[in-house]
Order: sequence, then C-alpha cells, then structure tokens
Amino acid sequence: MLKLLFVLPPLLFLALLPQEPAAPPAQAAPPAQAAPPAQAAPPAQTAPPDQAAPPDQTATPAAAVPANNPVKPTPESQAHALATFKIDCAMCHGDNGNGKGDLVSDMGLSMKDLRDPDTLKDKTDGDIYTLIHDGKGKMPPEGDRVKPDDVWNLVILVRSFAKK
Repeated sequence: MLKLLFVLPPLLFLALLPQEPAAPPAQAAPPAQAAPPAQAAPPAQTAPPDQAAPPDQTATPAAAVPANNPVKPTPESQAHALATFKIDCAMCHGDNGNGKGDLVSDMGLSMKDLRDPDTLKDKTDGDIYTLIHDGKGKMPPEGDRVKPDDVWNLVILVRSFAKK
C-alpha cells in the first residue's frame, strides 16, 4: 500500500500533463469548376507483409544524439538531476543506483547495479541519453517532459554512481 503512495503521484502527474493540441479543423475546399471526367485510379498497392512500418518520426533519432555529453556539470545542475532521479528513477533503480528500488520485486524487474563500472562501460553518453529520453521496456521515457540539458545532467549523475 505504501508503495502505491509513491507510484500514484507520478502517474497522476503524467496523466494531467497537457496533451498536444488537436489539429485545426479542416477547411472546406472551394467548389470545383467543371472538371474533365476522371479516369479510374489504379488499385492501391499495399506493402509486402515482410516490410516493417516506418519508425515513429516524433522520437529523437538515436543518430541525432551526440556520443559525448555536451553539458558541463555544475553543483546546481547535479542537485537538480539528483532531485529528478529521486522522483522519477529511484523507485526502481534505488536511491544510489544499486538497482534495489521499492518497485523492483513488485514489478518483477531485474535491475543492473549502476554503481558497478562494468554496467555502463560499453555505453556512450548518447546511448544513456537515448535510453533515458525514450525509455525501454517497462521504463517510461522522460521524453519531452524534461529539457535536453536535464537529461544530459542525468547521464552525468548515472555515470557518477560508479565512481563512488
């Protein structure tokens, strides 16, 4: 029950965020003048079933994210990143990144220990940025809720767990 008290406020917060504005209503086209008789259109072709749908164009393309972190940390930016981590991430990743957050067993998760230097050694800062921004599996994305510099500061914070 206590865990629900920690999970529900962030979920309600997400639910109450303003959604993208609806598209403006379509305007009626002006009346057409007498047009020549239309020819029958060729039948619509469908893509073969083995072709995947195009990727979501609203997501940040991974190739557009630089491999190296362009942000220089400050004490203030890291304090803000730690506050964000404690609100959005610690419930699963643990307060110190040990992967033993309150929801791990409830959600059937197996979390990696971010304090272990081997955990992120093969990941670029851009890889971690993309993971935080886009989410993965049961991990919800930060997406456009946070500024890019805030995500980069979270990358710095996550990397710092392995240095302690």
